[in-house]
Amino acid sequence: MSRVHRGSPALPALLGVLLPLAAGAQEAGTIALEQIDVAGPAAAKPAAGSLTVPGIPEQRRALVQTVGSVAFVDAADIQDRYANTLRDVLKDVPGVTVQERYGQELRLSVRGSGVARGFHLRGIELLQDGIPLNLADGSGDFYQVDPLSLRSVEVYKGGNALTFGATTLGGAVNLVTPTARTALAPTIVRIDGGSFNAVRENVQVSRVSGPADFLVNGTITNADGFRQHEVQRTQNVNANLGYQIAPGIETRFYAGIYLTDQKLPGALTLSESLTTPRIANPAAITGNQSRQVATERIANRTSFLLDVGKLDIDSWAIHKSLYHPIFQVIDQDGWTYGVAPHWAGTFDVAGFRNDAILGLRAYAGQNTALQFINVAGNRGAQTRNSLQSASSLEAYGENRFWFLPEVALMTGAKLFSANRTYSDKGGLPGNLGAQFANRTYEGANPKIGLLWQPLPDLQVFGDVTRSRDVPDFSDLVQTNLNSTTFVPLQAQRAWTVEAGTRGRIDRLAFDVTLYRAEVRDELINFSTNAGLGIPAATFNAPRTRHQGVEAAISLDLARDLTGAGDTLTLAQVWTRNDFRFVNDPVYGNNRIAGLPRDILRTVLTYARGSVTLAPSLDWVPRGAFADHANTLRAPGYALVGLQASVGLDPGLTLFLDARNLTDARYVSDVSAVTNAATLTGSAARIFYPGDGRSVFAGLRGTF
Repeated sequence: MSRVHRGSPALPALLGVLLPLAAGAQEAGTIALEQIDVAGPAAAKPAAGSLTVPGIPEQRRALVQTVGSVAFVDAADIQDRYANTLRDVLKDVPGVTVQERYGQELRLSVRGSGVARGFHLRGIELLQDGIPLNLADGSGDFYQVDPLSLRSVEVYKGGNALTFGATTLGGAVNLVTPTARTALAPTIVRIDGGSFNAVRENVQVSRVSGPADFLVNGTITNADGFRQHEVQRTQNVNANLGYQIAPGIETRFYAGIYLTDQKLPGALTLSESLTTPRIANPAAITGNQSRQVATERIANRTSFLLDVGKLDIDSWAIHKSLYHPIFQVIDQDGWTYGVAPHWAGTFDVAGFRNDAILGLRAYAGQNTALQFINVAGNRGAQTRNSLQSASSLEAYGENRFWFLPEVALMTGAKLFSANRTYSDKGGLPGNLGAQFANRTYEGANPKIGLLWQPLPDLQVFGDVTRSRDVPDFSDLVQTNLNSTTFVPLQAQRAWTVEAGTRGRIDRLAFDVTLYRAEVRDELINFSTNAGLGIPAATFNAPRTRHQGVEAAISLDLARDLTGAGDTLTLAQVWTRNDFRFVNDPVYGNNRIAGLPRDILRTVLTYARGSVTLAPSLDWVPRGAFADHANTLRAPGYALVGLQASVGLDPGLTLFLDARNLTDARYVSDVSAVTNAATLTGSAARIFYPGDGRSVFAGLRGTF
C-alpha cells in the first residue's frame, strides 16, 4: 500500500584508591586530551568552526573536561565504510549497545537504558547539534538520523549528560552536523551500495560568503533487505544557514525533512532464526506491516560571546506523522516544540579556576493517536481516538572548581517537572470507554565527582549521580488484543557510581570505566505477543541493579613497517552488561532479558598513505536471555568483517565494507517476554535474525 504522509562491587574500592591519589597529584597544566583517539587517527584535518558550532578540536576539548565517562566519534573516521545506521557509527564506543533488527529499526542502550525495550527509544536523550530530537514525552526514533549528514558524535553516558540538562540512566547522544565552516570539503558526492540491492546516493554542498555560510546535505537510500518483506526507502535532507550578526553574535537556522517507508518482516522463533532467517513472520505479510514516517524539523541557535563565557539560546519545533500498520493500524500526528537558554563560562574564584554551566529547558507537545483494525495494511474500523499531551520544565547547573591546578571538584543538579496527560474519547470497538488521566512527575537529580589530570594526556575521574526516567506514552498507554488503557507507572530512579581513566601513554590509548547503578522502580518491558506485533507492556520492578565495564584500548603495534610511514594498530572494545533483578518477588536475582552480557569488538588496522585495510571480529560469547525467567537465551556468535579503502586521486576514494564473511546464522535482537517456556505458536516468535554475508562498496569524491 502506498500512502501520502500528512505533513560492580569493586567500584567503592576503586574510588577509595583514586580519590586519595588525586589529593597528592602534581601540577599538570591545561586540558590537552582532545588529541586522544582510541579508534585511530582522524582521516582529515578539521576546520575551525564558529561561535554556534565550534570546530572538532574545541568539541573534543569541551567533551573531555566532563567529570565522567564520555566518548567522541569524528565522522571523518567513518567516511570510508558503509555507515547506514547508528550501529555503524557507534560500534567502536564502549558501553553503547546497538542491536539491529531490520532497516533503520534498532535497539540503542547505554548502561542498560531501556534494557528490555524492544522498540523506539527510552532512557537516552537524542540530540542534534545540542537540540533535542526526542518528542515531548521523551520517546524517540532513529529514522531521522542520517550517518552521512554527521560531522561528529558526542556520547555522554548516564548523569554525565547534565551539560545538556539530561539526567536519565542512559545519558545523551549528541549528533553534530557539519556547517560550511566545519565540513570536510565544500562539496562531497558519494554513491554506495551492494548486497540486498542496496543503493544510496548522497550530495553535500556548503559555502562561506563573508559573515554568512550555508550547507545542504541530502541522502536517498533504497534497499530490499536481507529478509522477505524488508524493503526500505528513505529520503533525508539536512540544511543549516549561519550568519555572524556582529562580533561575538551569531545565529544559525537548521531545517530537516526525513521520509521513511519501511516494510517490517517481524520476529521469528529461535529455530526459524537459525535455519530459515530470510523468511518473514506470516502475520507481517498478511497485515502488510510497515512503518511510514514523515518528520519535519526546524531549529535555531543564537550565540552571544559575553565578557564571561558564552550564552546559547536554542529553539525548535518538530512535526511527525506516523502510519504504522502492525497488529492494528497506528495512525499518529503530532508536534513538539521548545526553548532552551544555556550559559557556560570560566572565571576565577579566590584565585582558583572555576568552570560553570547553567541552563533552562521548556518544551511541550501534543500527539493525536488513532488506531484502526488492520486490513492488509489499510485502515478498517476505528478502535481508538486519543490525544497525548506532554510538557516539561527543567533547570540545571554544573560547576567544576579546580582547587588544585590538576584536580577539580564537580557538583551539579537538575530540577524538573514533567506532565503527561492522556485523553481518550472512547465509544469505539475494543475500547474500555472514555478515559482521562493526568500525571505529573517532579524531582531533583544531584551529581558530585572529582577529576584528576596528572598529565596533559591522562585523566582519572570518579562521580556519583542521581537519575530519573519519566515514562513515555508507550509505557503509560498499554494495549492488548482487547483494550487500551492508561497505566499510572512510577518514574524510574537510580543512583550510579562510576570511576575510570582515559588518556594516552606513548603508543597506548585507553578509555576504561567501571560503573554500578542501584535502580528503583525500573521500567521493565515484556512482549505480550511479539509474533502479532503487539506493543510490549511495561511494569515497575521494585529493585534492580545495573553494573558493568566500558573499555576501549588501542595499541600501535608497529610503525614504519616498510620504511614508508605505514602503521599497524590493534583496537579492542569490551562492553560488560550485568543487569539483574534484586530479590524480586517474581524473578529473584535473575538477569533482565534483552541484552547480552559481553560484547567484544577487535579491529586490526594497517594504514599506508591513502590505503587502509582493517579486518574485524565482533564476538558475543553468550547471547541475551529472551525472558526474565531466564529459561531461554539466544546463542552466542562471532562475525568476521573486512574494511578497505584506497585514494585513487586527490579527493577521490574507493572503499569496500564486507560483513559476516562466514555467513554465520545468529540472533541480533530479541523481544523480551516474562517466561519463554510458556510460549506456543506465534507467541514464540520473539527473535530477530541477523543479516547474512554482505558486501558493500562505494565511491566518494570531495572537491
